[in-house]
Amino acid sequence: MVKVWLAALAGALALLVGNAAGAPAARVDVTIPMSDGVPIATTLYVPEGTPPAGGWPAIVFFHGLSGTRQQMNALAEGYGFTNAGYAILTFDARGHGESGGLVGIDGPREVSDVRAIRDWLAARADVSDTKIGAWGISLGGGAVFNSLVAGVPWAAVATVETWTDLYSALMPQGLVKSGVALTFSRSIPDERRDPTLDVVQAAAFAGNAEPVKQWAGARSSISKLGSVTTPVFMAQGRRDFAFGIDQGISAFGRLKGPKVLYVGLHGHAPSTFPAADTGFLMSKVRAWYDCYLRSTGCDGNQASVYIASEKFSGQVARRGATLPPVSPTTVSFPGVTTFARGGKAVRASAPLRTPLETFGTPTVQTSIAASGGWSRIVAVLTARTPQGKEIVVAAGGVPTRPGAQTVTIRLGSQATFIPKGSRLTLTLASSSTAQSSANLLYLDLPMAQSARARVGTAILKLPRLRTPVTK
Repeated sequence: MVKVWLAALAGALALLVGNAAGAPAARVDVTIPMSDGVPIATTLYVPEGTPPAGGWPAIVFFHGLSGTRQQMNALAEGYGFTNAGYAILTFDARGHGESGGLVGIDGPREVSDVRAIRDWLAARADVSDTKIGAWGISLGGGAVFNSLVAGVPWAAVATVETWTDLYSALMPQGLVKSGVALTFSRSIPDERRDPTLDVVQAAAFAGNAEPVKQWAGARSSISKLGSVTTPVFMAQGRRDFAFGIDQGISAFGRLKGPKVLYVGLHGHAPSTFPAADTGFLMSKVRAWYDCYLRSTGCDGNQASVYIASEKFSGQVARRGATLPPVSPTTVSFPGVTTFARGGKAVRASAPLRTPLETFGTPTVQTSIAASGGWSRIVAVLTARTPQGKEIVVAAGGVPTRPGAQTVTIRLGSQATFIPKGSRLTLTLASSSTAQSSANLLYLDLPMAQSARARVGTAILKLPRLRTPVTK
């Protein structure tokens, strides 16, 4: 998943670079030593000519997991940041590219690196020490948020398809999204991996939540965002099965300063970056920096929400200053099914009488009797359109205990358009691969051969936009 996404990013941005207007600023590669002696490789762009009083405003770009600064160079050049009167700094995060050290996933050590990099840039005579912003994607977005709440004095930030609560993103309700975690883990070469990552992954796969909570808590910003007044632009993907839109929604509700939540077509699988609306998104980000780093073009909005249509047509309308209202749609899936570890319960609805556009977190409530070592239940919601296309709407899972119980499963927080006449299908099993071998969100982890589950009627509650944005 990550390698495919990175390849798409590099390929698409290579085309964009060829179409960028004007020549980029003067560019030089610089190595910056960290406090522990680890070298961090950077690329610095400085505009031609005399800097303004106080120095050039600047933006630091943060790449994603297993990425490099070359990708951020392509992005900054391709979207015109390097010829727009900004000093631009990109860097290979610790354990990546030409930098030294080991990958620790945005922990305290990485926050210290970010502070040192920002301070190095601020110390330059030709760069403003008060007008430095940050842009980060995925892992880089997490680094931006974590450094922000740690007191790194960014003047404005933008994050794309990232997390604010890493535990709820990767181990929601105490059951790890094992396929996502494994894919991310495998993208880090063994020789560049901090040993603590293997310990945490083993705990997550064993269902031992407490060590994962502690590790993720040190890499999450959500609990401290309520004191942040820095301007924050957040772009989450409509359909991102790694970091759902709830990560941005939670932050949007807490931030005290100017803020934007843009829900677009980009994201981790099943989406991509760049996406059809990425040019529009980046134009909004450029305007964000122009306002808060250069005091030009500000529209006076202190809060804005944008939601891109699945059928992007070139523009995304502002939806207002608050999250859009949603109403619940409830669907019952009756029945009683008993199955072993490799089995499943599959229930289908009648055709939908009207189209609906989900926005947020669906829930599935069902009864389950677990025996013989059965330890989890996974729900996958799909929709089959009248044309025969299957859409994976969302999935989620919870651990189970022996005996009879009622569980409420929170599915992934997404925005998905489901056409009129579509039939919803709910699959209940021990893994998402039971729905499809290609659905790797929740892997078929070991369970006793004697394990059995009996599930009863399931009640689905879907949050739908009262005013759809996709037509």
